Amino acid sequence: MSLLAVGISHQTAPVALLEQVAMSGHDTVKTLHELVGAEHVTEALVLATCNRIEVFAEVDRFHGGITDVSHVLARHAGATVEELSPYVTVHYEDQAIAHLCTVAAGLDSMVVGETQVLGQLRAAYALAQEEGTIGRELHPIAQRALRVGKRVHAETGIDKAGASLVSVALDRVTDTLGELAGRPVLVVGAGSMGALAATTLARRGAAVTVSSRTPASAARLAESVGGRQADLERLAEELTAADVLVTCTGATGTVIGTDVVSTALAGRGGRPLVIVDLALPRDVDTAVAGLPGVHVVDLAMLQGERAAHPGRPVAGSVAADDIAAAHALVELETSLLRAERQAAAVAPTVSALRSQAAEVVDAELLRLSTRLPDLDAKARSEIARTVRRVVDKLLHEPTVRVKELASAPNGTDYADALRALFGLGLDGDTSLSRAVSVDPQLPAGTTLAALDVLSVEGAPE
Repeated sequence: MSLLAVGISHQTAPVALLEQVAMSGHDTVKTLHELVGAEHVTEALVLATCNRIEVFAEVDRFHGGITDVSHVLARHAGATVEELSPYVTVHYEDQAIAHLCTVAAGLDSMVVGETQVLGQLRAAYALAQEEGTIGRELHPIAQRALRVGKRVHAETGIDKAGASLVSVALDRVTDTLGELAGRPVLVVGAGSMGALAATTLARRGAAVTVSSRTPASAARLAESVGGRQADLERLAEELTAADVLVTCTGATGTVIGTDVVSTALAGRGGRPLVIVDLALPRDVDTAVAGLPGVHVVDLAMLQGERAAHPGRPVAGSVAADDIAAAHALVELETSLLRAERQAAAVAPTVSALRSQAAEVVDAELLRLSTRLPDLDAKARSEIARTVRRVVDKLLHEPTVRVKELASAPNGTDYADALRALFGLGLDGDTSLSRAVSVDPQLPAGTTLAALDVLSVEGAPE
């Protein structure tokens, strides 16, 4: 078995494609079960956020696993694998673990250092547990990633320096309108992103109104930030009064069309309206951006800013030292987990060797008993202890060393050598140690399209 990470994110895909592959909660549950129902996938976790869909899967074959996962993603997106392949990245084994930890730490986010993705990963892990699609292989990996994310935010300055996507978007609003203190702002959506938006706006002194398809949820959120709740049916009226609209619902279609915004504009007396659309798929009709007096801030705009300044956080506020410290923590925790996984992979070999030795000792003691039936019980017991002590001493060094060596690169090769030397189940299944020791060494950011021409030496079929 081995770990595979296959995903689409803002790093490689345009917002239009991210909208196409976006998943609701129901979609994620369906995808989880499709994945574990595939031929080569045994466990799966799906991380679905506003700018990424990542599948982390335990698979029994490298290429077979990629095929299964990519076909599930393509079916969900209503596209072909060929259409998605230029944008789908693939990570394998150690690379996949490091990638998950990097994501959890907020180092792979559109806004470097943001914390929301850590909560999203925690929710994805809980959902996989609830649906029974995660087992003994993915459990420690997900737990380690969550631990890494928590450590990075607690032990480096990235937590204080990294802004959320909401904060960065609101900074763009202030570029247009000035400070938000005292300004009326309408938030549409009362989920996790809506709550983050409302809370951030309240901290900046805005007068917050919350609207949602679920009025009770909107009322609770509004009360928590000292704002008010408004019915979604009064959207045009509320937009007439608001300076800013922040929308982030989980709807799959357009929530705010040109007709609603046009109606609101007619009563605004020429006042500008800034719309922040953080939903994926978009809540706001793209034609709204063309209406006079309307300024739209959306994920495509933020993605464009990031592309214009590669390697730099959108907010420009995360110190290089903090990022380096965060990466060092990721590397440390990844290496510790790799050592644990490789040690676990050689454990069956060590157990098999000791079991075989015990069987040989028992057989020889039985033979001794047959050949020397008159041997007294005390002597027989002493001989048995001596033989077992000798065998234990002979096996101690190789078993301890093979566990130590397992933590090194290709360490499980030593376990394979031990199996060969002692004839330990060579006709049985050795895929566990082989899968861990074989690493295709994919270049960072390898896409599915690139794998069509990559020769991955030694990768499982």
